Amino acid sequence: MNPRGRNALALLLCALMLLANIPAGARQAQTTPARPPAAQTPAAAQDAGAQPTPDPNDPVERIKDEGVNRSEVMRTLQHLTEVIGPRLTGSPALRRANEWTRDRLTQWGLENARLEPWGPFGRGWTLKRFSAEAVEPQAFPLLAYPRAWSPGLDAPLTAEVVLVEAKDEAELERYKGQLAGKIVLAGSERELKPRFEPTATRLNEKQLLGLADAPDPSLLPRRTPRPPTPEQIAAARWGDRRTQFYYDEGVSLLVVSSPGGDGGMLQFVHSAAVPQPFDTPADKRKNAWDRDAPKLIPQIAVSNDHYNRLARMLRQGQRVRLNVNLQVEFDDSDPMSYNTIAEIPGTDLRDEVVMLGAHLDSWHTATGATDNAAGVAVMMEAVRILKALGLRPRRTVRIALWSGEEQGLLGSRAYVREHFGPLTAPAPVGANTPDAAAAAVAEKTGKTPPKREARDAAARTPAAQPPTAARATTTPAPAVARPRFKPEHERLNVYFNVDSGAGAIRGVHLQGNEALRPIFRRWLMPFGQFKVGQNTYSASTVTLSNAGGSDFLAFDAVGLNGIDFLQDELEYATRTWHSNQDTYDRVIPDDLKQAAVIVAAFVYNSAMMDEKLPRKPFRTVDSRQ
Repeated sequence: MNPRGRNALALLLCALMLLANIPAGARQAQTTPARPPAAQTPAAAQDAGAQPTPDPNDPVERIKDEGVNRSEVMRTLQHLTEVIGPRLTGSPALRRANEWTRDRLTQWGLENARLEPWGPFGRGWTLKRFSAEAVEPQAFPLLAYPRAWSPGLDAPLTAEVVLVEAKDEAELERYKGQLAGKIVLAGSERELKPRFEPTATRLNEKQLLGLADAPDPSLLPRRTPRPPTPEQIAAARWGDRRTQFYYDEGVSLLVVSSPGGDGGMLQFVHSAAVPQPFDTPADKRKNAWDRDAPKLIPQIAVSNDHYNRLARMLRQGQRVRLNVNLQVEFDDSDPMSYNTIAEIPGTDLRDEVVMLGAHLDSWHTATGATDNAAGVAVMMEAVRILKALGLRPRRTVRIALWSGEEQGLLGSRAYVREHFGPLTAPAPVGANTPDAAAAAVAEKTGKTPPKREARDAAARTPAAQPPTAARATTTPAPAVARPRFKPEHERLNVYFNVDSGAGAIRGVHLQGNEALRPIFRRWLMPFGQFKVGQNTYSASTVTLSNAGGSDFLAFDAVGLNGIDFLQDELEYATRTWHSNQDTYDRVIPDDLKQAAVIVAAFVYNSAMMDEKLPRKPFRTVDSRQ
């Protein structure tokens, strides 16, 4: 036998010896195939911690399947943002969006699709052409955008830039006769610092727990805004005087800084400023979109880094010249604005209504993707799902796509007033909308507060309070006798709203209505672990806290169930909200699919229940809080 054979024999003998030392039972366990376990009953599986198998015929499971596997939400979003584009209230583009959404909802099988007018609002405005660049002492393009409803220039303007740094009348007089035809820097410099926090975030477990444990908002003390200091009043009056000086001197263009944003962002580029005394009562103030607004100086906003650069160049004695081309078109053909309305008629409870909605209008610096074409696409997808599945709700389902939200919930408040009854008295003179409050906080601190915190941030920041000589204080609203409302008021079950960016839904705000908690917790159960594409989402938080700043407040103000969903922030406050980066590319498709499915399920459940959802005790509140 050769050496290789001896080695093989030795290995065989060793293997036999090892096998002889293994107990018989162990040898059997190694060689006998394992018997498959007996099938578990559903009860046994639940006891073992396994999830019961969903019933594919359950309406909510069917909604999930349709919304995940045959979604059209991104197609809707893309048409609104990239085919129609920015949708400023009153503009021809918003009218196109009204008509397209009406026709699309009709194609999906909804009935009574229509445009409901409200107003009058004022003038439409469309940007036709714009460019801005420095041409001296160096040439570089400016990151800039016109303010909405700014007038245009008669021709492209190349002019010298002036930084007016007068602190009193005597210093202002030094500029007399020197500003005609010039471009004036009329904004504020901001110190820009590195950002060390992530720009995109999701709600974490600690934050969700805090929301779940939130107290009844009606028991919390209402913050009383601090009256303006004498210094603030003096500063506001001086601002009025300086602005009027620009008009008197014949300035050709006003350049302001972006109130928020940095790193290539313009944030809170709102409407053109109208010169008027700071303490003009709210009902007497003129807006840039008003038909009788005074003649304005053309106005553009420049990113903070470019504004700071221009100001520093001027302080160093450089002669700075800009070239600006600004062409706009005003539309006075129709002073009214419109809400898009459509319905899925109910069956045995058809006279009762479940509503869902989002605002169709946007600002003009981008395409309004996260604010709020995303919400519109989600709500349209929710009703598309219900129609595609042939589900027949007992109550009528009505979708409303609002306009004028960005100017103060104008479309939804008009709808509520027309269909359900009168709203409460106007807010005190000088009251802030959340958007204006956030802009003021950004101006002061250099940071944009999250939308849901804007009102609270404004209350804590003196600079966010518009100066007024006699500011009314806000006290807890007392419970009052139920006023008289129109018949439709009693027939509305609930209104659902989405308007906090493009993030996934993580739960729902109760707006202080504790009676809704067990119902909404049950409706959220199918979405505790919900897989969409490669993402698994958890939506289970029910918070008693109030949301703020959108159209559901118009319903809440008259004692109706106006409900806002709790969403992940993503990069809404840090990048997209009212900025030049609010575009289609900032939206995560799976987040919108998840949101649309949850909305569809909530709407369906609300339309099918035997009794209407309970309402909280009626209190007189301000719908713009």
